[in-house]
Amino acid sequence: MRTVDWWRWGKDTAGRSPWARGRVLASLAVLTALLMAFHSVVPNSVGRLGSLLETFLPWLGLAVPLLLVLALLRRSAIALVALLLPGAVWGNLFGGMVLAEEDSGAHDIVAVQHNVSDENSDPEGTASALIEAAPDVVALEELTPSALSVYESALAADYPHHAVEGTVGLWSKYPLSDVRPVDIKPEGIPEGWNRGLRTTARTPRGDIAVYVAHLPSVRIRWNGLSSGWRDESAGLLGEAIAAEKLAKVILLGDLNSTLDDRGLDPVTERMDSAGRDFAFSWPEAFPVSRIDHVMTRSLVVTDTRTLPATGSDHLPIAADIRF
Repeated sequence: MRTVDWWRWGKDTAGRSPWARGRVLASLAVLTALLMAFHSVVPNSVGRLGSLLETFLPWLGLAVPLLLVLALLRRSAIALVALLLPGAVWGNLFGGMVLAEEDSGAHDIVAVQHNVSDENSDPEGTASALIEAAPDVVALEELTPSALSVYESALAADYPHHAVEGTVGLWSKYPLSDVRPVDIKPEGIPEGWNRGLRTTARTPRGDIAVYVAHLPSVRIRWNGLSSGWRDESAGLLGEAIAAEKLAKVILLGDLNSTLDDRGLDPVTERMDSAGRDFAFSWPEAFPVSRIDHVMTRSLVVTDTRTLPATGSDHLPIAADIRF
């Protein structure tokens, strides 16, 4: 029996045409498209699988080139056609981040968000790196007592106004007033845990309520995602923002998930965010997710980007904001 060269698309040795072979690959392509398009219907009741999927949702797109190679090796026409579906869904969800035009540069405020890490061995160098980005406000999380004095000293000349509550702080070129903690502590966490603050920044364009928050960490385990405390904390933060009386609000923080994760719905339903690229911020060595965020209400985020690495396991995030 004559064999078929790999580049030819006739029947294989079993007599199957390109439209009859590769149905498993085609099914996997359709499944990938369905998971991306309807991720919100994946249940969170068992292991918070829905949140786990949404945390890494853009990476599902890697299935497309993998399945493409397999489809070509299998010489499967039906699989190649099926791959158009996940490709189109991914492009609709995330293509704008890849193909967006360069930012026009029009903005009124530059904000920087950075989890500086409580194991950072070079807080002074970290502060210097953040100053180079020339932000107007800088939010820091995981401040330790020993590092706090270093940041206060290093940032004082450029940012004469600052507020600290627990392990989070804000440094600002604008005067700050009405500084107070924001209670985002879930039940079961010991007293003394304080990762939220709220203050008023008095800018030349009017007062802005600025929130800094560090939501509890999540863990990926054999039975799924452990995010109960994070979700509860997000609910408390959302309630605080909903009760905010000032119209203009900026939220800066390590929210320990992406904006696609339904666990952050209490926050994302009340705030807006935008970005010209994925701006993955964690982990610093090989960023796979943006869990650090700059969000606004009654203001516009025109650009979001990562800054060079510091001594932290997170990359800093900078955002341009327009009134």
